[in-house]
Amino acid sequence: MEQRVGQLFMVAAKATGPEPATIAALDKYHVGNVYLSGRSQAGATATAGVVRSLTDLVRPETTGNVPLFVATDQEGGNVQVLSGPGFSQIPAATSQAALGPEKLRSSAGQWGKELLSAGVNVDLAPVVDTVTSPGFAPSNGPIGKFQRQYGYTPESVSQLGNAFAQGMEDAGVAPVVKHFPGLGRVVPNTDVSKEVRDTETTRTDPNLAPFHDAVRTGAGWVMLSSAYYDRIDPANIAPFSPVIMDTMLRGNAGFKGIILSDDLCSAAQLGPWSDADRALNFFGAGGTMMVCADPAKIPAMHQAVVRKAQEDAAFKAKVDAAASIVLKAKSGLKR
Repeated sequence: MEQRVGQLFMVAAKATGPEPATIAALDKYHVGNVYLSGRSQAGATATAGVVRSLTDLVRPETTGNVPLFVATDQEGGNVQVLSGPGFSQIPAATSQAALGPEKLRSSAGQWGKELLSAGVNVDLAPVVDTVTSPGFAPSNGPIGKFQRQYGYTPESVSQLGNAFAQGMEDAGVAPVVKHFPGLGRVVPNTDVSKEVRDTETTRTDPNLAPFHDAVRTGAGWVMLSSAYYDRIDPANIAPFSPVIMDTMLRGNAGFKGIILSDDLCSAAQLGPWSDADRALNFFGAGGTMMVCADPAKIPAMHQAVVRKAQEDAAFKAKVDAAASIVLKAKSGLKR
């Protein structure tokens, strides 16, 4: 059980070298997934060394010899963790859009090969949120302010964002489409603000189309927003909402892959909940894998999930189902 629960967490590892708390999360708490965080200009060879220091922790007693998913945020523009020799300087999504879908897919394939050469097998990109207009973009704290959008209609976002995703797939890197059900209408950013709410998006919103198209073309990962959606489930933020995860993403979209949270450890939006409750609420509502930017929070979260699974058969069934999804996704990975 401890190892199954460990497969349901993705913990931050500094791209320049992991901290002791990250090593402890993998070594003692069986965490099975990491993402390189911060910024590194050291290049592909040095990054591969950092990744090896993490993957070397895979042993029978840590992850049951199951290999790690190693992710990073390599979107482009303001959001590019890895740079230096061996990594292209990737333009922001608004500039990528000018390439057109065919050229963008080809370029993303090259960016994916660079990641894979450094041992990174998951890219926490592309953003397929639809920002409502060029005029609103500067006020849209999480997306438009940083030119992370591929356009201002669901059609253009779908065509271009999914071209990026397909390029990553071509390279053997799993893309993560984000942030379901969309952050293109909010003003504050959930990373630095509480009570971030979308007051417009509905369960049948046209702006869901890029996510549905990604699922239809085989996307294996979808990252959630951490906002509230007043016209969908006003009582629960997205990562605590069975309506958003089970009804909309699993049911309406037919998604069978990994439902990944955004950071639930350090984001201001999560301030009202204890560390343990953040994990219990997420997995209880149907989440598959939880992102944690603060490795020091892993022990409390891991222990809470293990304890609840041992005491509650219905919760244990959810943990086992989530672990099965992760293990199936890892079936082609090499150590």
